[in-house]
Amino acid sequence: MSLKQIIKEAITKRAGPIGFDEFMDMALYYPGLGYYSSGVTKFGEQGDFITAPETSDLFGYCLARQCDEFINGENDILEFGAGTGILATQILFELGRLDNLPNKYYILELSAELRYRQKQTIGKVLPEIIDRVVWLDSLPSDFSGVVIANEVLDAIPAKRLICLDGNFYELVVNWDNDKFVWKVAESVFTNDKALLPNNTVNEYKTEVNYRAMAWIDSLYKSMNECLVLLIDYGMDRSEYFHPQRDEGTLRCYHKHKASDNPFANIGEQDITTSVNFSDIAHQALESGFEVAGYATQAMFLISLGIDNYLSKEDNENERIKLAQQVKQLVLPNAMGESFKVLALTKNLTTNPRGFSEQDLRHKL
Repeated sequence: MSLKQIIKEAITKRAGPIGFDEFMDMALYYPGLGYYSSGVTKFGEQGDFITAPETSDLFGYCLARQCDEFINGENDILEFGAGTGILATQILFELGRLDNLPNKYYILELSAELRYRQKQTIGKVLPEIIDRVVWLDSLPSDFSGVVIANEVLDAIPAKRLICLDGNFYELVVNWDNDKFVWKVAESVFTNDKALLPNNTVNEYKTEVNYRAMAWIDSLYKSMNECLVLLIDYGMDRSEYFHPQRDEGTLRCYHKHKASDNPFANIGEQDITTSVNFSDIAHQALESGFEVAGYATQAMFLISLGIDNYLSKEDNENERIKLAQQVKQLVLPNAMGESFKVLALTKNLTTNPRGFSEQDLRHKL
């Protein structure tokens, strides 16, 4: 049975529509058929999108330098959704060069296909330390060290809302005339109105991600002493709910082409929503975390010395190549400003070095 048919049957059995978060969950994670659960190539030139670690090794090297402050030869690293394993490889390589490898590098990955690719990637480049890498099915307990979530929050299923006559309603997914369609829920959306925008422009659409906030709370409960680095494309509340952002932030990616139609290529395209970092920071504080820093990806990488890698490269051709990669990571019209880094801490007093050049916590 196709994934489209499975989702259709879920609606039919309920005799009514399902929330967009439920649709997104099935489209991305349904066992064996969802986008992240199937064997479809997702990352890189042959996939649907390119992440920062695939753009340049320097991204992982800079992250390693941030981890270096908190490892101390005894703590661990926990990475969520490690993709092809390339970021883990970069971080472990650089920490090895700094003579400060973590005791264990944990990867929480639910996709069997991605686990296999991660083991292949890390084992090929760093066979001598593959025994330090441990794959998990669930959050560890009493974890101490650094937690990394690069482009994780945007893939957590979100609810979609629409404003009509001054009230917000949930946009749900229905099956009608042999296709998936949007439908406005009958009752006013009353879940925590503090998270909704103040503007009430008619037909204004947006997203709220309760599952991401629940994930933050679960993360806090499983941590002992930690630095959490959340890296994703997103913005603060004022920008997220800007009046001109009247179609929300829902985006789908298929073969490097973007659209706002989640009902096409089901199971074969990525579905994302941008991160409202103000909501995430608020939930982190409610859970007990300290918010230790917030910056653009560009300034975070500059704070960690990404330019030093260029100046130390003697080979001119290689330096030119690295310079192009750096531009992709830091320029405003590339990844530099659309991606942000939010740092959370628990039971730590050290300020993360990655925010020495810029700290935008006041905007949250």
